Amino acid sequence: MGKIRIGFGFDVHQLKDSHPFVLGGVNLQHHSGAYGHSDADVLLHAICDALLGAANLRDIGFHFSNTDERWKGISSLILLQHVVALLTDKGWSIGNIDAMVCLEAPKINPHIPAMKTHIAIAAGIDEDDIAIKATTNEKLGFIGREEGVAAYAVCLIERN
Repeated sequence: MGKIRIGFGFDVHQLKDSHPFVLGGVNLQHHSGAYGHSDADVLLHAICDALLGAANLRDIGFHFSNTDERWKGISSLILLQHVVALLTDKGWSIGNIDAMVCLEAPKINPHIPAMKTHIAIAAGIDEDDIAIKATTNEKLGFIGREEGVAAYAVCLIERN
């Protein structure tokens, strides 16, 4: 068996009224959306951090600073492609990704197949190697008040 590593990622963004809501590369219809320097896709940011951590390549902020205008408004699918290229350069490939989104609304279950497709294409892996789940915060805290959204991700990477 070759060398394997696991990684963990987390991201959170505030929600703002009348702002686009991009999650897993999918534009969701909702009265508010995640706000940030890029497209604020918390799911993809958590996945990027999990992959970078597993490969010991620092974190998403190190590679894509929120003060760098190159990344202003950029699709996080492009950030994921950059992360995968960094892993490939270091001799790693992705085994699987397992992610959880925590938000009260909108319901994302109908959008999960499209999210998996976008992520699979950007990461160069099979959709079957990606799990996306969602939960609410039971109306508790900033997530429960619909002031923010959070995502968690774990991944397995393997030495090529």
